[in-house]
Amino acid sequence: MSDHNEDLAATKTEGFKVGEKKTLQEYQELDKDDEAMVRWKASLGLNAGNPIGQPGDPKCVIKSLALRVEGRDDVCIDLSSPGAVDKLKDQPFTIKEGAKFHIQVVFQVNHEVLSGLKYLQIVKRKGIRVSKDEEMLGSFAPSTDQKPVYKKDFAEEEAPSGMLLRGHYNAVSRFLDDDDHTHLLFEWSFDITKEW
Repeated sequence: MSDHNEDLAATKTEGFKVGEKKTLQEYQELDKDDEAMVRWKASLGLNAGNPIGQPGDPKCVIKSLALRVEGRDDVCIDLSSPGAVDKLKDQPFTIKEGAKFHIQVVFQVNHEVLSGLKYLQIVKRKGIRVSKDEEMLGSFAPSTDQKPVYKKDFAEEEAPSGMLLRGHYNAVSRFLDDDDHTHLLFEWSFDITKEW
């Protein structure tokens, strides 16, 4: 997978600087009298329930990805079971050519605010890169008993269509944050077919 590292580098916005990292306690005390700051903290879910993360848990756990197509059952990829990620590359799923779909990710955040979570994806066919996509997911407070997981829907996409575009595709995906810390990196594959 090392040949994908450069491809999966996040794009940097010129002039953007990652903010100073703070503990949960520092965020809770931050500008308690500032109404806008109180709304921002509430939008992150700070102070909403008891944290569920255990000591030693990773900062972000990607639990599942789902391919969602209206009128069809979701194709769900459970990423939380042992060995699930290792099997993805050899178990392609099928997408009908021209179908409109979107991806939904379910994840848990532990211990501290997760800042700037994003998803990067490179798709190749016969070794040639055909697309590179980046989806900004946002910033999230630690998961709690009131909000144990987050669900985010990606923008809708349309599968390629036409005889020349049908076939097998390989992809590499990466979830990372503002600190360029990779939370999950995995390979997977899919087939574009004429019918489901």
